[in-house]
Amino acid sequence: MASILNVDVRKGMVIVGEGGALLYCIDRDLRTPGNLPSKLRLKVKNLKTGYVNEIRVHPDDKVEQVYLEKRNMQYLYRDGAEYVFMDNESFEQEALAEEMVGDLMGYLKENTNIVVTFYESKALSVELPGTVQLQVVECDPSIKGATAKDQYKAAVLETGLKVTVPPFIEQGEVVEINTADGSYVGRVKR
Repeated sequence: MASILNVDVRKGMVIVGEGGALLYCIDRDLRTPGNLPSKLRLKVKNLKTGYVNEIRVHPDDKVEQVYLEKRNMQYLYRDGAEYVFMDNESFEQEALAEEMVGDLMGYLKENTNIVVTFYESKALSVELPGTVQLQVVECDPSIKGATAKDQYKAAVLETGLKVTVPPFIEQGEVVEINTADGSYVGRVKR
């Protein structure tokens, strides 16, 4: 950690807030109204809770800047209530709690690479790749003669994730899914 002035905080930096909370700076606004003292507003996201807040600080006060470590890791397997990942460089294994990765597991199958953010050797967050390729294990049959442009049907993928796909997708096909919103991107050609 390094001490910096609040005025030096920029977008993308992580600082220590009240109670030791790690705050990610989303935006900043410095105003100097005439002969009045400067006012600095920081829009920050609490990395533990995900809560976004706007705080007002004095530009000349000091704050601790935090450096986070990002590691490329590979999902290996589930062990009870934890998911085991392996560091791609050191081959060390790290077990992450279900609370941290629970909803994201619908996008991950074994051997999928992700990025895990660490602070003081403790995992803070998981970043998925932009898209993943998963096989359709269950879907409604195609409806002949259905030509409506935006007609979609429900499908279940190999990880248990439920998505909507176009009517021409069949069971056994591999589809590409956007991890940001769970939407269908396209069919993977073999």
